[in-house]
Amino acid sequence: MKIIGLTGGIGSGKTTVGKVFESLKIPVYNADNRAKALYFKPKVKEAVIDLFGDEVYIDGELNRAYLAQIVFKDKVKLQQLNAIIHPAVGDDFIEWLAQQDAPYVLKEAAILIEAGTYKSCDEVILVEAPIEIRIERVLKRDAMTRKDVEDRISKQWSDEQKRPYAKYVIHNDGEKSIIHQVLEVHDKILTV
Repeated sequence: MKIIGLTGGIGSGKTTVGKVFESLKIPVYNADNRAKALYFKPKVKEAVIDLFGDEVYIDGELNRAYLAQIVFKDKVKLQQLNAIIHPAVGDDFIEWLAQQDAPYVLKEAAILIEAGTYKSCDEVILVEAPIEIRIERVLKRDAMTRKDVEDRISKQWSDEQKRPYAKYVIHNDGEKSIIHQVLEVHDKILTV
């Protein structure tokens, strides 16, 4: 079974593209969402508390604002957190993959390329969108300020940096049909 990476910067629309693939009966593993759930696995939770202190969980819930405030300002802490979360996501993906029965699956992750996870994929799909459109989408979707969104974007690789790693590029700029682009990519993956 082929593993196809699906990536794009924050607000690019990779989850929307993933939903179109799901409508074609292609399983999608959303690494970012699964990572959020894995923070509550005992081994991961203990490691995160050891790194950030007890205040990283409040009443059993992850204090995301507290965590984000630290890791988006401290590259070392971000690397340490990634060293906890990425292996947990990798193990979780392997368990998920064993349960799938499709010609290929998608592994959706915002930092698929930056984290080196693309190396375990057969091919990569990059979802691109202009920066201003991405910012507007995130502002509508999340409780973030424009500066917060711009900070997150600045920490991720640009589309130009990611493009050499991608076999397929889907433009999610509101002008080209996502469905048409997904169908083209789907057909190419199935025929290769």
